[in-house]
Amino acid sequence: MKPFDENGRFRPTQDLSALRRLALRGAGVTVFSSGLSLAVQIVATVVLARLLVPADFGLVAMVTTFSLLLANFGVNGFTEVVIQWNEIQENLVSNLFWINLSVGLALTIAFAAAGSLLARFYHDPLVTPVTVGVSLTILITSASVQHLALLKRAMRFSVVSANDVLSRIVLVILTIVLARAGWRYWALVAGLIAQPLSMAIGAWWLCRWTPRLPRRVAGTGSMVRFALNVYGRFTVNYFARNTDNLLVGWRFDSQALGFYKKAYDLFALPAGLLVSSLTDVAVSAMSRLNRDRVQYRRYFLSAFAVLAFVGMGLGADLTLVGKDVIRLMLGARWNPAGRIFTFFAPGIGIMFLYGTHGWIHLSIGRPDRWLRWGVIEFSATFLMFILGLRWGPGGVAVAWAASFWILTLPALWYAGRPIQLGIGPMIRVVWRYVLASGVAGCASALIVRGIPSLMAAQGMVGAVSRIEDVSILFGILYLTAVIALHRGLVPLYQVSRLVQEIVPLGRFSRRRAAAAPSEATSARDGKAITLSA
Repeated sequence: MKPFDENGRFRPTQDLSALRRLALRGAGVTVFSSGLSLAVQIVATVVLARLLVPADFGLVAMVTTFSLLLANFGVNGFTEVVIQWNEIQENLVSNLFWINLSVGLALTIAFAAAGSLLARFYHDPLVTPVTVGVSLTILITSASVQHLALLKRAMRFSVVSANDVLSRIVLVILTIVLARAGWRYWALVAGLIAQPLSMAIGAWWLCRWTPRLPRRVAGTGSMVRFALNVYGRFTVNYFARNTDNLLVGWRFDSQALGFYKKAYDLFALPAGLLVSSLTDVAVSAMSRLNRDRVQYRRYFLSAFAVLAFVGMGLGADLTLVGKDVIRLMLGARWNPAGRIFTFFAPGIGIMFLYGTHGWIHLSIGRPDRWLRWGVIEFSATFLMFILGLRWGPGGVAVAWAASFWILTLPALWYAGRPIQLGIGPMIRVVWRYVLASGVAGCASALIVRGIPSLMAAQGMVGAVSRIEDVSILFGILYLTAVIALHRGLVPLYQVSRLVQEIVPLGRFSRRRAAAAPSEATSARDGKAITLSA
C-alpha cells in the first residue's frame, strides 16, 4: 500500500456506507488471526515448557516487566492518533515517525544502562546481561509503529494480521531451535528480539512509505499531546497489569514467578488475543459513528453481547478444567501453575467486558478521561495486590480476578458518561450470560464430583478425559441456560448471523448460491475472498 499521494494526502479513504462491511471483515480477520496466534502460542508453550525450566521464564519475566512498558511507547499512543485523527498528511506522520524513533533510541540506551540496578533489585546478577539484550526490542519496535498505524487506518487488517502471525511464528521457531541447542534463557531473549524485527520488516514491505525529514507542521503538537495521553493511560494500566510480577519476583524468587507467569499468561491470553486484537477494528468503526448515537450504541452493544456470551462461557469452563489444561500443556512439573490458574479463571469473562471501556474513550476522542480512569484502576488494583500477597501467588491471582468484577461497571459508566451511554443497557445485555455461566459451572462441578472414576484418573490420559467430558457437559448446560434465560434461541441466532458475516466462507457460500458460477471460477473466488478478508 502507498498511503499518500503526490500532494501528501492520505489516499486510502473509505466510504462510510461500506463501514459495516469493512468492520466485519476486519473483525473476521483479527479473530481468525487470533486463533492462529493462539495455536502458535500453545505450541510454543507446550514445547518450551519441556525444554526450559521455570527459572528461565522467571528470569526473562523480571526484565520484560519493565522493557515492555518502554517498547510500547508509540505503539500505544501514536497508533491511536493516526487511526482516530480526522485528517492526516504525510508531513505530520513523518514528524511522528522521527519523534517515536528518537525516543525509542533514548529509551533503549537508558534501559540497557539500568541493567545493574535491576540486578540489585532482584538480587540476581543474571538480570544485567538479559536487560542489555532485551533493550534492543525497544528500538526495533519503534521503527514500525507508523507503518502499521497507516495500514490500520486504511482498514487493511488482513495484511496487518498476517504480518503479526508471521512474526509470532518466527519467534516460536527461533526460540525452540535455540532452546534445543541449550541456550536456556538466551533462547527466550533471542525470540523477543526476532519478533519485532520480523514485524518491522513486514510493515515496511506492506506499507511502501519512506518518512520525509522532520519539519514544522501545524497540528504536530496536538497529535503528540493526544498520543501522550493515550500512552499515559497505557503506562498507568501497564503498572497495574505488571505490579503483580514485580511483587512476586521481589517477594519470592524466579521459580515462583515462573509458575505465576505461566498461569497469568493462560489467564490473559484469550482476552488479549480477542479483545485487544479487535480494539483497532472497533475504534476505527466507532470513531466514524460517534456523531450518530443510535448507530454507535447499536454497534457497541452488539459487540458487547458477543463478548459476554463467549467470555463468560470460556471463563467458567476454564475454572473447571484449568488444572488439567496446564498439566496437559506444560507437564507435571508445572502443577503449581495449574493451582494458581484456578484462582485466575473466574475473572476471564469479566475481563473480556472490562477491556471495552477503552473503545469508548478512544472512539470519542477522550484519552484524557481514559488516563484519569487508569489512575483509579491502578490505585485499586495495587491495593488488592498488597492485600493478596500474604497468601502467596495464589492470593495475587484472586486479587486480579476480583479487581475486574469490582471495576467493570464503574469503568463503563465513566467511559460512556460524555455521550450518555448508560450502563443500564449493558447490564440488560449481559446479566443472563453471567447467570447462565454461574449456574452451568456449579452444576457441572457437582455432577463431576459424583463420578469418582473421572476424578481419580491419573496422567495425561486422565487430564484429556476430564477436559473433554467436563467441557462437553458444561457446554450443554451453558447453552441450555442461555436459551432458557432468553426464552428462545435469539442470542444464538444473533451470534450465528454475526459469524456468517465475519467469516469469509459465509460470504463465499452466499455468493456462490446467488451467482452459481462454474467450479473453476468458484475456487478462484473463494481463494481471493479468503486472502482479502
